[in-house]
Amino acid sequence: MSRRTQELQKKVEAGKRYSIEEAISLVKQTAKAKFDETVEIHIRLGVDPKKGDQNVRGTVSLPHGTGKSKRVVVVAKGEKVKEAQAAGADEAGDADVIEKISKGWMDFDVLVATPDAMRDLTKLAKTLGPKGLMPNPKSGTVTFDIGRTVKELKAGRIEYKMDATAIVHSILGKASFPEDKLAANARAFLEAIEHAKPSTAKGVFIRSVTLTSTMGPGVSVVTDSVIK
Repeated sequence: MSRRTQELQKKVEAGKRYSIEEAISLVKQTAKAKFDETVEIHIRLGVDPKKGDQNVRGTVSLPHGTGKSKRVVVVAKGEKVKEAQAAGADEAGDADVIEKISKGWMDFDVLVATPDAMRDLTKLAKTLGPKGLMPNPKSGTVTFDIGRTVKELKAGRIEYKMDATAIVHSILGKASFPEDKLAANARAFLEAIEHAKPSTAKGVFIRSVTLTSTMGPGVSVVTDSVIK
């Protein structure tokens, strides 16, 4: 470790698990990079990632957003295009948007589609899929409720998905956020994970929770009170 990293690590007591508020305070104290670091959460789950019925994924709207504005594009038909535009979509359309994407345009973070537009979008699956941009009902990006979905995405709704080692990684906001807002985001995220517990999962579901900043040390959180 570099001398800087060693000095920051000294602020975190080895083996200790902190309350959410204590952990966030430490994360902010150790976010000493020259840019506004992102605050991250990493949750190890007590499930078997090899079993399809124990996969954990979903969406959650963080009450104070992530500190990053998402570019949201919508593919829809008829009045739903106007609904998307009124809700704040960065771009909305039908065949025109599909054609634009087919020519290589990817200047967006989230692509939302109505179910009746998905048939036309499937031809772009090989292009959008590897980049994680293909609309998916499980992530809430295939819906007729376009207005609400666009507003939530612009306000800070994020998607989470467990990886192959049964860990969920996500962002919670920026280190410049006030501590109470980061704590509220953390609790909202943890509540969403708790509610996503598969019915087939046995034993302790949330095994460990770690908070960190982009360049800072990890801070362990007490798991038996994470959503209280």
